[in-house]
Amino acid sequence: MPIIKSAKKRVRVANKAATRNSKTKRNLKTALKAFNAKPASTSHKTAQSKIDIALKKGVISKHKAARLKSRAAAQAKNSKVNLSDAAKKTNKKPVASKGTVKKTIVKKPTQKKTKS
Repeated sequence: MPIIKSAKKRVRVANKAATRNSKTKRNLKTALKAFNAKPASTSHKTAQSKIDIALKKGVISKHKAARLKSRAAAQAKNSKVNLSDAAKKTNKKPVASKGTVKKTIVKKPTQKKTKS
């Protein structure tokens, strides 16, 4: 058991994070199992959403997320699930990448100080 105050806090914070991560992992696994049992457009959409959430929270790596999404899409395609219906239901607008957006900064000319 830690003695130092900061070490005690680290234990508390680590326990909270472990609980949060295990809940995210459990949600991901249940969504994937539901999709594998019965591939439908709604379960595919849910599975992809849970994968994205786990990726965003840092529970899984980006490579694993890409692999899981690819396998789910291939499985959905083989089971003749209409993925376009699920894609049409999401009303997301395309987002420009950071590299394409340029911010222009306009500097105001400084006034010359005159001696009075």
